[in-house]
Amino acid sequence: MANAIRHANQQGQSIWYDNIQRGMIESGELKRLIDLGVSGLTANPTIFEKAISGSNDYDDALVRLAAEGAGVNDIYESLAMTDIRSAADLLRNAYDGTGGVDGYASLEVSPHLAADTEGTVAEARRFFRELDRPNVLIKVPATPEGIPAIRQLIGEGVNVNVTLIFSLETYLQVQEAYISGLEDLAAKGGDLGKVASVASFFVSRVDTAVDGALASANGAADSSLMGKAAVANAKLAYRAFQETFGSERFYKLREMGARVQRPLWASTGTKNPEYSDVLYVETLMGPNTVNTMPDVTLDAFLDHGEVALAVTEGVAEAERMLAGVAGAGISLDAITDQLLADGVKAFADSFDLLMENIEQKRSQLMLTQATGD
Repeated sequence: MANAIRHANQQGQSIWYDNIQRGMIESGELKRLIDLGVSGLTANPTIFEKAISGSNDYDDALVRLAAEGAGVNDIYESLAMTDIRSAADLLRNAYDGTGGVDGYASLEVSPHLAADTEGTVAEARRFFRELDRPNVLIKVPATPEGIPAIRQLIGEGVNVNVTLIFSLETYLQVQEAYISGLEDLAAKGGDLGKVASVASFFVSRVDTAVDGALASANGAADSSLMGKAAVANAKLAYRAFQETFGSERFYKLREMGARVQRPLWASTGTKNPEYSDVLYVETLMGPNTVNTMPDVTLDAFLDHGEVALAVTEGVAEAERMLAGVAGAGISLDAITDQLLADGVKAFADSFDLLMENIEQKRSQLMLTQATGD
């Protein structure tokens, strides 16, 4: 009997896993999820911080790298790239079986490059080359400096997962960067059919922020707006996706082999326990989309998720919901700007903590090895 993942696939949605740890690769757990239908994997600095700092899975490799004289950042990159290559290899059948639509593993550039266009391009280019797999995506944040980097990378044929998209305006800029990059690549005689990209639109954090603003309105705001802004925002983004990739401009690129840049619904774990634990899955189901889920959300979806076309339903109502939020004196633009800044900072903090923990682990493991304890 087909599970919820397979039913989602029938609606045109791919289910990816928002997590990675070496133990789950070596134990066969990731392969089990792939066998269930998971067709991609995403990671970020917070996920790698938990994986490397919170387990012993990497200790042997860490000691070996330290003994070879590798610095902290080199150790991190080696550990992370090894995991992403392994995940990409496990996903290769999905990549081949879908003609390159699915089967991707994602690695993020350093969050400290979020305001550095040239640095982002250089690191993304290097990661893509060193990973040496056709089914990897390099994650680039949708910051003002990240947008031109996306165009540059797509124009060079680098696969990009655009991350930390919160606002519709930013999403439109991301679409423009992707299409312009494809046009640049076409002008150079590049193969458009080999380029893949997704646009990771973050969902649940929008509700957390908007709900907090509504609650702060001391009852002046309409309580029926609670828990509605994030899905409404995403549904309008999907409408923009349909318009952009149904345009004559993109049709010309499609004729040259270009793929659509699929919306990827990220941050889909429900943070408010009063809401359904599959809220941001069921409401955003539809063609040419990806939903990347943390383990708890994926388990919930497999257990009791309902699958039906939803992302194109209630778009007019979504507009009314966001108008209601604005009418309550809440600026969604201000909220999404802050969410982007907070997201970059959170990833940077996780990255810094990871570097500190690798240094501590390296010192402790080398000392233990030296003393024979």
